[in-house]
Amino acid sequence: MAGFLSPSTLEQIRTASNIVDVIGNVLPLKRAGANFVALCPFHREKSPSFNVNPSKQIFRCFGCGKGGDVFTFIREYENISFMDAVRRLAERARIPIEFDLTPGAQEARSTKDSLLKIHDQITTRWQHSFSNEAGGEIARNYLINRGVSEEAVKIFRIGYAPDAWDDTVNWAKSKGHDLKLVEQAGLILSKDDGRYYYDRFRGRLMFPICDEQGRVIAFSGRILNGDEKTGKYINSPETPIFSKGRVMFGLDKSKRAILDTGFALICEGQLDMIACFMAGIQNVIAPQGTALTPEHARILKRYTNEVVVCFDADSAGQKATVRAFDALLPVGLAIRVATIPAPDDPDSFIKRSGPEAFRDRLTKAEGFFDYLLQRLCNLNDSDSDKGRQEILKAMAEAVYKTGDAVVIDIYAQKTAARLGVSGTSAALQFKKLAPQTFDRRELELVPQQTSVEATSEEFDEPTPPSPQEMWLLKLLCQEDDILQWTHAHLDLEWIQHPEVRQLLSFRLHPTEEGFWPTLTSVLGSFETDSEASALLAEAAVTDQVYPNAAKQVQDLVLRLRNAQIDRRLHQFRAQAADPNLTREQATEAATMEIALRKAKKFPLQPLAGF
Repeated sequence: MAGFLSPSTLEQIRTASNIVDVIGNVLPLKRAGANFVALCPFHREKSPSFNVNPSKQIFRCFGCGKGGDVFTFIREYENISFMDAVRRLAERARIPIEFDLTPGAQEARSTKDSLLKIHDQITTRWQHSFSNEAGGEIARNYLINRGVSEEAVKIFRIGYAPDAWDDTVNWAKSKGHDLKLVEQAGLILSKDDGRYYYDRFRGRLMFPICDEQGRVIAFSGRILNGDEKTGKYINSPETPIFSKGRVMFGLDKSKRAILDTGFALICEGQLDMIACFMAGIQNVIAPQGTALTPEHARILKRYTNEVVVCFDADSAGQKATVRAFDALLPVGLAIRVATIPAPDDPDSFIKRSGPEAFRDRLTKAEGFFDYLLQRLCNLNDSDSDKGRQEILKAMAEAVYKTGDAVVIDIYAQKTAARLGVSGTSAALQFKKLAPQTFDRRELELVPQQTSVEATSEEFDEPTPPSPQEMWLLKLLCQEDDILQWTHAHLDLEWIQHPEVRQLLSFRLHPTEEGFWPTLTSVLGSFETDSEASALLAEAAVTDQVYPNAAKQVQDLVLRLRNAQIDRRLHQFRAQAADPNLTREQATEAATMEIALRKAKKFPLQPLAGF
């Protein structure tokens, strides 16, 4: 059985999740009259068309058409299911929820909750070890030497795992945790079929890794003893709450700044990220290691359309920069590359040259293909035939991945200029060296954007309702006093647009207690219908005052009735003109036409009191 929550529980969560507060955590909302506005996170725009109505607890973008309630926003913004959105908001509001799920799903949810609790508790334990225990002095001295402030330690909850084989094991026992579960969390390891346990992290500086909600889900531990024959960093293994390819260090703290600045800075390691963040460059994240994945890219795309990659100046960091292109390009992210002089990394460069010098590097970051061309020319002898061939081949392979004829032509010309050859010959060579899997006909058949960094998007707009139907929906969203009359006089068959008809069906049917459904309850019935949610949000999110609303509703209902009569008249006229009709059928059609003409003249009963 699928997960189920009662309408009352959903309403409790919705009421506890003020839409202005929820959206304000990720978007810089500005007041505009009774509403709030912001740049829409769902499409690119230069002026704000994203509107939040606090009184109705609804959002609506008048640019791309997305709209709905707080559940809809979280579902669309985080790209998660409706039930996951409900769960996140319930956790935020500290409302316990229980789902009617299969035993396996219940057990999985319980396991995840237990793992989150264990991770949060061990983080606190290691914070105490770092700050208060004698063994943590080596970690404290290390961060002092690296210039990491006490404030940064607190913000990022940095800790120290004692240099012992059983410290975490004993801690888990003292807390009453099942050691098998602690092993599943990746904090301890077992020997002899579980008869003996020992700590995974020993004598290491501990960086908690958080999900987008700020919950600790894993750790990265840095060795502090230089003579240890182990990896400099070891990370938590994959667990039910941690997938390395989906998590970026610091995103929970930087996502607001990414939205504000319009781009994400990607650094290589935790200390680089922390150094940038504490220097005021807070739109920064770090993957787990240097390997960016397509899932990382898809997550970043929810927050921005542009990234600046700034990995270490060494060979490994620059190779990782080139590899990042394949993960970032497919989701449509514009890519720039900021370089720093060797042997610096972002952390050391900021400490040596200052935040403003680093900001200047970011401002001057060049497009990925310009960076790649320079790197290829540095690695190959552009005066030799072999070197030129290597540069041409690598550039052709990279630019053809964009599928953009303009970009391909631009960089064929730029490559030609760097190599001192004609643009025509370089373009011809690009075509010869294009990847075998690339279909060149695509460039001729598919309209191309003018650049990889195009700033407009196309939307597949659904068929809109008629102006009369949309106006009626708006009026009925604003005024409860006219619902009773409309319920008695409006035949929903007169409504042609299916989503409007469904929305009015809910809005115009009172509950068993005799109350008219609220807009939020109507929205709750259409959580998975994005078109219906967007229509209702468009109708409801407004500061407009409707004078003579009752008169307008009566007029609209009359018009809709008459339009329905006209459609039926057209049908009977066409039917009567059929030469194959029998006399009885022709007479019946004519009779119906007369009856419809009379019905059209019949007035509707006026709304009492207006």
